[in-house]
Amino acid sequence: MSDKNSNGLFTDQDSFNPKVNSIPLSDVDAQAAGRGGSIADLVKDATAQVSSLIRSEVELAKTEISGTAKKAGIAVGLFGAAGVVLAYSSFFFFFFLAELLDNWLPRWSAFLIVFGIMFVLVAILAVVGVKFIKGVKKPQATIDSVNELKSVVPSGKKDSTADNGMFT
Repeated sequence: MSDKNSNGLFTDQDSFNPKVNSIPLSDVDAQAAGRGGSIADLVKDATAQVSSLIRSEVELAKTEISGTAKKAGIAVGLFGAAGVVLAYSSFFFFFFLAELLDNWLPRWSAFLIVFGIMFVLVAILAVVGVKFIKGVKKPQATIDSVNELKSVVPSGKKDSTADNGMFT
């Protein structure tokens, strides 16, 4: 990982640097010089390092998504406000407005005008909510980091020129 994060990998920081250049199969400091580790040690080390790598990717995703979650919450609140205005709080005011217009217009046209006003208000609130939803961005740093890991982690695909062995 990077030395820029002195607080460690799994902290509640606003930024996170997940860049990994390679995944070593063993800890070079844990083994004596000149002696290789057993296969079990290598598998154990690889499992621990892949686990650490996955944790760091999840941490990056959490850090990146937490910033856009506020915008999504605002958009949901605006959609909720549009529904509340339409269903409950505006009923009596709009009924009053229709009765007021009834003094100068036929009753049916007064109620139709009030319905149009209510519809326009709901449409405005919905458009503002859609603009906030469009402002929510995908976690691009996490996507880039995962795509970069494809070159670091072995893919498991066999080369067509390699010897497949006796049983394939």
